[in-house]
Amino acid sequence: MSWTTIIVWTICALLAGGIGWSKYEKKKTRDKYLTELAAMDRDRREKLLMRLNPKLQAEVRQQLMLRYGLS
Repeated sequence: MSWTTIIVWTICALLAGGIGWSKYEKKKTRDKYLTELAAMDRDRREKLLMRLNPKLQAEVRQQLMLRYGLS
């Protein structure tokens, strides 16, 4: 096994770890945001949702319905 192979595999492992960590943090942040939205009253939640772009707004509404039964 050459040093080049070891270096390439190390770089690949670091990249894979970074990508995995990034996805984990994104999911954790989204879960926290959904929890905060679920705890808000309906009018305030609607006001915040209206500020989001339509695609993200639909996705967040869907997750609120699935997880918390909220509209």
